[in-house]
Amino acid sequence: MTIERVENMAGGEGHVIIKKILGEKELNGKCRLYAEVTLEKGCTLGYHMHHNESETYYILSGEGEYDDNGTTRPVKAGDVTFTPDGCGHGLKNTGLEDLVFMALIILD
Repeated sequence: MTIERVENMAGGEGHVIIKKILGEKELNGKCRLYAEVTLEKGCTLGYHMHHNESETYYILSGEGEYDDNGTTRPVKAGDVTFTPDGCGHGLKNTGLEDLVFMALIILD
């Protein structure tokens, strides 16, 4: 397991902390990433597109605003988001606590 801090990820504000639990090698090339991701107060994961892959978020704690292909909606603990191949998304921490979620990227 590795932990990395990425500044301005996908053009977002602040930083994102990614705790990589499993990578492509461990997932036999079927998934690119399985990780716990943290957005601290005021941080965002910029809007980005997915090509030849899909991504699912499972919100563990905190609250935020999810941009689903240009349509925004609030998210909180227990919510699930799905971004299919050819679509885009972004996420903003709108709360006072860390926004923590699991991210799973599956290769098509």
